[in-house]
Amino acid sequence: MMRAPHLLLFCCLLLGCKQDPPPVPAPASTGADTSTAAPGAGAPSVDRPRGLLAVGTRAPEFSVRAHNGQEVALRDLRGQLVVLYFYPKDGTPGCTVEAQEFTRAHADLKAAGAVVLGVSSDDSESHVEFAREHGLPFLLLPDEEHALARAFGVKTTFGMTQRVTFIIDREGVVARVYEDVTPKKHAQQILADLAHL
Repeated sequence: MMRAPHLLLFCCLLLGCKQDPPPVPAPASTGADTSTAAPGAGAPSVDRPRGLLAVGTRAPEFSVRAHNGQEVALRDLRGQLVVLYFYPKDGTPGCTVEAQEFTRAHADLKAAGAVVLGVSSDDSESHVEFAREHGLPFLLLPDEEHALARAFGVKTTFGMTQRVTFIIDREGVVARVYEDVTPKKHAQQILADLAHL
């Protein structure tokens, strides 16, 4: 039978042999300070439990009825750049500023070949009121069951989605991911990045 001091030494040796895996190198910059880049090869599946859908990953197909009753399917937007922005809640200060900034930049975004889609867990009735009150020229998608949020790996807290934006390229692949969004400057940041896609 192994004595206590020897047992302790044996356990220490065992633990010492275990090495942590080497750290993963930081992803290369994509030209936007707040975007997250990751290689497309080996990217996790759509229902990513540990984080946002990565740059280089094919965006999950979706078909959602927008606030105006129009059916919006990602496959129908091939050939265009899609700015899919998740926001916490209609009518709140930050979300209102962000929507107004996208509205001000809408003509330029459209000229750059981009379609803007806003997503929150609010229902269509709330979206209709929000869009009407602020004259939003783009579509809002209700995501009451958080299906879109889950598909893109966007966190929800107390029923509200995290403020995250994805740019989906003309082939349906995630080209940019913005995690740290500043509502006041975000639309201009998107415009600047679209010039490189």
